[in-house]
Amino acid sequence: MKYLIGIAFVSIIGALVFAGVSMVQDGRDGKPKTGSMMRALAFRVGLSVLLFLCLIGSYLMGWIQPTGIPRV
Repeated sequence: MKYLIGIAFVSIIGALVFAGVSMVQDGRDGKPKTGSMMRALAFRVGLSVLLFLCLIGSYLMGWIQPTGIPRV
């Protein structure tokens, strides 16, 4: 489960970086703008929602347990 969460976070950050690069490069030198930034951001939102649903499902199935902050 830790690997799945790590891969999801790296993918979310990668999509965000790709969207930023697309924002800077699209429409330069008289070329028409493309929808690559919008697709990258939509992909990032989809990954975030999927990660959230996987975490909720894992908690409900008992695969992960909340640890909280220990009381001293």
